[in-house]
Amino acid sequence: MKVPIKASKFISIEKIYKAKVRLKGVVDHTPLMRNFNLSENYDCNIFLKREDLQVVRSYKIRGAYNKMASMKKKDLENGIVCASAGNHAQGVALACQKLDVNGKIYMPGTTPKQKIDKVRRFGKERVEIILNGDTFDASYMMALADSEENNKVFVHPFNDEKVIEGQATVGLEILEDCEENIDFVFVAIGGGGLVSGLGSCLKQISPKTKIIGVEPKGAAAMYESLQKNELVTLEKIDPFVDGAAVQRVGETTFNYCRNIIDDMILVPEGKVCSTILQLYNEEAIVAEPAGALTIAALDFYKEKIKGKNVVCVVSGGNNDITRTEEIKERSLLYEGLKHYFLIRFPQRAGALREFLNNVLGKNDDITHFEYTKKTNRNAGPALIGIELKDPKDYDGLIERMKKNEIKFQTLTDNPTLFELLV
Repeated sequence: MKVPIKASKFISIEKIYKAKVRLKGVVDHTPLMRNFNLSENYDCNIFLKREDLQVVRSYKIRGAYNKMASMKKKDLENGIVCASAGNHAQGVALACQKLDVNGKIYMPGTTPKQKIDKVRRFGKERVEIILNGDTFDASYMMALADSEENNKVFVHPFNDEKVIEGQATVGLEILEDCEENIDFVFVAIGGGGLVSGLGSCLKQISPKTKIIGVEPKGAAAMYESLQKNELVTLEKIDPFVDGAAVQRVGETTFNYCRNIIDDMILVPEGKVCSTILQLYNEEAIVAEPAGALTIAALDFYKEKIKGKNVVCVVSGGNNDITRTEEIKERSLLYEGLKHYFLIRFPQRAGALREFLNNVLGKNDDITHFEYTKKTNRNAGPALIGIELKDPKDYDGLIERMKKNEIKFQTLTDNPTLFELLV
């Protein structure tokens, strides 16, 4: 679908300042903090815009409240409806509670429990939560139908001018707080609302600043759309980075992004997981996957940012502790420290002991062992997960398996088998 370019390249500064006034007393002016470790690692000045410390632990309250507070009371009498993977829902819920508006919120069934509980807490008796589908897009279609059938205002998470104006206030705060000239701003992209607003602000006030959009590799809807210069709907996405995983970005945000984004970076989900763990262990920062995206992207841009002033927007901190094991697993796989194999052991006594003594390295550890056939183990291979201390040890492990004539098949590089068995 070809989308015509809008006459206006950016959200006007006047509208952004009006949004700032509406949000006064509702949102927190979050800190812009220079990070010593990251600055030292990348030989530049890295500043973190800490939207993970926002009142709903993400920037989404800015757009949701600005949208609803801009409307006439009579237009809100029937209530509002929205779709969200979690953070927008929390913003809408708090806005409903503060503005005395009833809201119906559709969320994917895969939404972390922590986010669902927070929506209930912020919205109290004002909101009703409907869980449906596996992705934001599935929830979006049901919410849109509800809006049309029951004459309710639909509060879009990104494809709305008033929502974008609210998100743009993040850019104003960055410019107010940073005493240095900003060379780069890294912004996570889901539907494109934050980068459209923030970018509109910076492109007009600080035009030399480069806006770098960051998407998860498994959900690169904006990247694909910009590459083809038309809106692209992805057939399949990896929903892991739930705050930035959409199959299709908005027409409005796409139009702005064509004028705003200077470059795009796609970050593998495993790298995001490694960054989440790094931020927690080294900085005591609890970042959700979308919140860690911009920092994860720095490794792919380290030569260009040397000696520069760089801002990374930490967009959210709503991470569910129950996802910790999955995050660790994805990180280990990405770093090459964990590998899965299907191994067919000889059907004789001592075969497993020989594998442990002759194949497994002194620093290797079996973290998963499971027979693929529960009722007839002699007829099926075993699924084995091996964790290494160093990714360089992998070649030696494979060499020893071949030397000892072990019948094996790797799963890490076989997505179909991996998804089926692991």
